[in-house]
Amino acid sequence: MIYRLCTFWAEASLFFWGIHHTNLYEVRHDPSHPVIFVFNHISYMDIPILLKSFRGQRIRVLGKAEMSRIPVFGYIYKSAAVTVDRSSPSNRAKSVKILTAVLRNNISVVIAPEGTFNLTNAPLKEFYDGAFRIAIETNTPIKPVIFLDAYDRLNYKSIFSLTPGKSRAVFLEEVETSGYQDTEVEMLKQRVYSIMEKALIKYKASWIK
Repeated sequence: MIYRLCTFWAEASLFFWGIHHTNLYEVRHDPSHPVIFVFNHISYMDIPILLKSFRGQRIRVLGKAEMSRIPVFGYIYKSAAVTVDRSSPSNRAKSVKILTAVLRNNISVVIAPEGTFNLTNAPLKEFYDGAFRIAIETNTPIKPVIFLDAYDRLNYKSIFSLTPGKSRAVFLEEVETSGYQDTEVEMLKQRVYSIMEKALIKYKASWIK
């Protein structure tokens, strides 16, 4: 119910802001199995675009456990997101168990591997290990998605930079993780990074200089 309400908010907001969203598929997602979706994080507009892009799919967004402690917002956040607590090995193990249970229920997980906004003119900032470590530990494929126009619709420098126009999400090739070992997180991370970087250059993302 929380996701339906959030999706309604996202679609209504994009409509009234004059933003027309389109999903493009280099390789379509197979909903018969869960994946870990990873996306590039460049704007506050990523949130409604994310909800619009994954409309109709069973997803949970991965978030920080600390956010759930915020009064009122924390309740909604905890209901809509899978939280990860990295404060200790035991808490991290518990979080991985929760993620595994979510994925076994054929619910995909959505993660921003950059962690925060990419404030550079490079296609992407450096990825954290988390998404890729989880993918290997849970033996779950990774499905990269790039948001091409969020930067132009709402620049991270100012919340007053909102402009109408197009929005595109491109679904890229799925990356299998079954052949990777726990010691090969960096290898998997760099492979996915390369796929997304090349796609952003190919589609001429506007922040790349």
